[in-house]
Amino acid sequence: MELPKFLLADNADLEDALFVVHTEYPRFILNVANDDIHWMEEFDKEDEATLKSESQFLIEAALTFYDEEMEKLD
Repeated sequence: MELPKFLLADNADLEDALFVVHTEYPRFILNVANDDIHWMEEFDKEDEATLKSESQFLIEAALTFYDEEMEKLD
């Protein structure tokens, strides 16, 4: 089964939080309420440089996905 690149997620225990889950490498969960990010990968020193250069792009793409999904609900 092929997963979408981004998914929306929530949790009843965190009523004010809504998350965007990035399912491709590097996988992460972004809390759109406060921009906290949880990486679901282990990174070594060599990966950190790439991660820093790509993370801004990935976070912007996640937030764009979120905005587009919220517009569809209106």
